[in-house]
Amino acid sequence: MLIRCWGSRGSIPVSGRDYIKYGGDTTCIEIRGRAGDVIIVDAGTGIRRLGHRLAAEGLFDYHLIFTHAHWDHLMGFPYFKPVYSSRTRLQMYRCPYSKFVETMLSKVMAPPYFPVPYGDTSARISYADDMMCSTAFQIGSVSVQSIPMNHPNSGRGYKFSEDGKSFVFLTDNELRHRHGGGVSYERYLEFVLDADLMMHDAEYTPEEYGRRCGWGHSTYLDALALAMDAGVRRLGLFHLNQDRTDREVDEIVAACRKVVSDCGKSLDCFAVGADMEFTL
Repeated sequence: MLIRCWGSRGSIPVSGRDYIKYGGDTTCIEIRGRAGDVIIVDAGTGIRRLGHRLAAEGLFDYHLIFTHAHWDHLMGFPYFKPVYSSRTRLQMYRCPYSKFVETMLSKVMAPPYFPVPYGDTSARISYADDMMCSTAFQIGSVSVQSIPMNHPNSGRGYKFSEDGKSFVFLTDNELRHRHGGGVSYERYLEFVLDADLMMHDAEYTPEEYGRRCGWGHSTYLDALALAMDAGVRRLGLFHLNQDRTDREVDEIVAACRKVVSDCGKSLDCFAVGADMEFTL
């Protein structure tokens, strides 16, 4: 299983010399299974560059899964060039909003917000049964499980498993605050247990969190504690704050690594940046 990050920034895309190392695009993750299936998670601004890559490779068959419907996870969809090609076949999964997946994308592209209506795209788009999201389902050689996120307006986190390896993606998840539809810390602990790679929301420092409790995001120390408690092998800090410079992100990573060392753990902790690749 190959995992690529096309965007890890939270809330809004950013640019400039302070954001070169980790990039400024918002959430988009690409997963390729052993059988060759292309799985895309979220359509933040990073999906624009992913579309260029896929078209250059001559790949036009994709599966698209959403974590939730906040703007930073949708705003790149109108700029995903493959949807304007009749060669493209796009399988949408209705997690976590049932038939709202169709309407939320049509609203993103509705006048006066965008000049090309959703109905004018040329791709052949189909929608999977929404009941699949409440249980494990299969995309080629990859097994997918989901879990509710602790986030305003709800959402879903995912575990992707193949050949005994697992990747857990929990962006926009507040570990210290229980939102409507969310689950307990113990449920997350069980869900991520022994994962080979976990990317988890690490939006805030502990000092920032006091003023933002209930906004739907975790501190980097909360994400780190979950990873260590669950025996995760690699932790990628995700949903990087839009104002967090490369230097400040590096300082957070250094602080996490010190905690890991002081606890005598072997966890590999890093911040997820655009264009990073992982093979499980």
